[in-house]
Amino acid sequence: MEIMKTSIKAILDNIKNAEDFLDEKAIDEFENIIIGSKNIFVTGAGRSGLAAKAFAMRLMHLGLSAYVVGETISPAIYEDDCIIAISGSGETNTIVSAVKIAKNRGSKVLALTSYPESSLGQLADAYILVKGRTKKEVDDENYMKRQIHGNYTSLTPLGTAFELTTLVFLDAIVSELMEKMQQTESDLKARHTVLE
Repeated sequence: MEIMKTSIKAILDNIKNAEDFLDEKAIDEFENIIIGSKNIFVTGAGRSGLAAKAFAMRLMHLGLSAYVVGETISPAIYEDDCIIAISGSGETNTIVSAVKIAKNRGSKVLALTSYPESSLGQLADAYILVKGRTKKEVDDENYMKRQIHGNYTSLTPLGTAFELTTLVFLDAIVSELMEKMQQTESDLKARHTVLE
């Protein structure tokens, strides 16, 4: 039980500490691109993909046209669209490939990553820096030393801190989008009810 409590604390601390890296101008640009896009596509691999899908659902609740890359009902992407790519490392091949295709078609690229200097970060028109423990950090030379000294951040498996922080950040962006789009909780509930 102690390991579980320590892991929960590490995850919550990461989310709280990640706030320090938020850039108001970057987030404003990120949100404005979303609002100004005809269609919004989201992509991520594994659990980052689940965070992307959750965000697509929230965008749909806002009345925006949102799609998950790779789903059978997703249309082609065009220049008046945007793609939101989630990758802690910023080097996930499938994500970077999808972003390159979108970029070549003239669409805007939004990224959530821990590594803005990564391939994904370099392709992005706007990005949100999401601090979290990613796979890169598991493979570093100090991993065993940290474990021996009781650094329990390692108890959050692979990208857990990144994925959960991303999920929290994206839900917070939904709140800001609601404000910018002058939507209320009742508007979202009405759309949600119609879709059930």
